[in-house]
Amino acid sequence: MNTIRTAMLLAFMTALFMGVGYLIGGSGGMMIAFLFAAGMNLFSYWNSDKMVLKMHHAVEVDERNAPEYYAIVRDLAARADLPMPRVYLIKNDQPNAFATGRNPQNAAVAATTGLLDRLSYEEVAGVMAHELAHVQNRDTLTMTITATLAGAISMLGNFAFFFGGNRDNNNPLGFIGVLVAMIVAPLAAMMVQMAISRTREYSADRRGAEICGNPLWLASALDKIARRTKQVVNQDAERNPATAHMFIINPLSGERMDNLFSTHPDTDNRIAALYAMAEEPRGGGRQAWPSAPQRDPAPEEDANHGPWGARPGARPDARPDEPPQRPKPAPKPQQKWGRDADGSKGPWS
Repeated sequence: MNTIRTAMLLAFMTALFMGVGYLIGGSGGMMIAFLFAAGMNLFSYWNSDKMVLKMHHAVEVDERNAPEYYAIVRDLAARADLPMPRVYLIKNDQPNAFATGRNPQNAAVAATTGLLDRLSYEEVAGVMAHELAHVQNRDTLTMTITATLAGAISMLGNFAFFFGGNRDNNNPLGFIGVLVAMIVAPLAAMMVQMAISRTREYSADRRGAEICGNPLWLASALDKIARRTKQVVNQDAERNPATAHMFIINPLSGERMDNLFSTHPDTDNRIAALYAMAEEPRGGGRQAWPSAPQRDPAPEEDANHGPWGARPGARPDARPDEPPQRPKPAPKPQQKWGRDADGSKGPWS
């Protein structure tokens, strides 16, 4: 089913390329657009993940410079029976995260510094479990190729203003065709958003809750992220709106409610679904979901509050299906997110 969905998406994007090319340059423009689309499809399959990470200035980290963050992803990947993805950090105050990669063997997850600073350990685990669910469901190929091709379509539409509409381009619609192309191009991102079913977010929420072990962790994280994204502008996302659908919460300013053109379902609806999931019995009704974690008081207002708070470690007799254990402290004292005690900074600074 995922293969069919990806093939249909690529066919749709290719047709859109050709349509815009025809409006700009007639039959010759359509042929050029077709060749360009074919090349972009092939290039995107192998390189779209790298392009998206570069667009958002993501820097790869490991257990040396981001030990807790890396350990969360490692433990959750093991619980989901997934290969260890590459782990990236984005220096951005807006709390958000996304996953990318053409398959689980070549996947990557990325989180912003705002997410790690604003959310608790359990909430970060819920977010990263959601992203790993996208990897496991193989949503990432569709998401990354869509982002790359949508950006290219917008660029093609911009060419219409400079090169379209002359009498020698064999365009039967003339300047009207150019105007149509210029109008269609800004709407390309919306068309892409419509092409990708928003139900994948609900599916990733549910599977992510299963991976981390508690739906309320993700519900709490979604609430915090949604409120904070309205306050902090993500400049990289604003410059690359075609990538908005990849994030766990729409990173663009002026996000609308649940409607036909939204990249994401309404956050309140997602939270309600997770709360309903938390009330579901497990194992034939004999075992309930773990209880919700206790929140730290007003972490968003306390700039000096650590990202995890003072929470006890996992029990020694913890079951294999319980949430990941917190990593043991590193021998060398660390400040949060890769800044060593001697003042040296991590690679994202």
